[in-house]
Amino acid sequence: MKPEKKKIPAQEQDRQPGKTAPMRPQPQDRMENYRAAGKLRGKRAIVTGGDSGIGRAVAIGFAREGASVAILYRDEHEDAETTKALVEAQGVSCHLFAGDIGDADWCAKAVSDAARALGGLDILVNNAAEQHPQERLEDITPQQLERTFRTNIFGMFHATKAALPHMGKGAAIVNTTSVTAYRGSGHLIDYAATKGAIVAFTRSLSENLAERGIRVNGVAPGPIWTPLIPASFDADKVEGFGADQPLGRVGQPDEVAPAYIFLASEDASYMTGQVIHPNGGEVVNG
Repeated sequence: MKPEKKKIPAQEQDRQPGKTAPMRPQPQDRMENYRAAGKLRGKRAIVTGGDSGIGRAVAIGFAREGASVAILYRDEHEDAETTKALVEAQGVSCHLFAGDIGDADWCAKAVSDAARALGGLDILVNNAAEQHPQERLEDITPQQLERTFRTNIFGMFHATKAALPHMGKGAAIVNTTSVTAYRGSGHLIDYAATKGAIVAFTRSLSENLAERGIRVNGVAPGPIWTPLIPASFDADKVEGFGADQPLGRVGQPDEVAPAYIFLASEDASYMTGQVIHPNGGEVVNG
């Protein structure tokens, strides 16, 4: 028997990257049912795009495992302050840095300042992203193309380059790619292209950093209920979001974050250059 399809109520937001408060239902992004085991005790982590959605769940999960966290985010100050409070409620510090990760100078300074505030750096999560659906390739403007690449992949280069001087043997980098990197997306051509680039970046960087003892892996989520979804699609598209997955529903940030915790911890000490696929059962063979 196939799982019953569960739909999200129709809704949309009028700006990227989206906010959590208007979403109905609210995303499950607070890791309330997660059982920690001290796997990241004393570690120091930067999470880009950590104000909401998957990034929020990762930041809180890291904190529950004992890591101090710095969050880089665009301008969603209310979401960021909420995440900061939730992280600090776990008894660790949280530092916020707002700006455009696609700006090389800002990104370099923010990562350096974050590492300094944390007292060092053991984990980098490259998670910030944006997407802008278009029905035709001809509708993707040069400005949109550059904007999407600057945020989604250029920002990873900038953040990683700035982070590496602060990272030593045993450190871990986790990059967020997407199911679209493996099966494509006809209405998210530029976004999917950046996500494919992230897979190649992850594999190549893992090979480059292996001799330095720094592991590099990725996570490729499927349809996950985050603010980016109602901020990207119209209400009708949102209503059916995720319902066509084998499990019959959209995923939640809390269901994705444990993959990042695993890859950042010593549990994954023999893994580098790999990608985990929390996507509701879609087989992508990659």
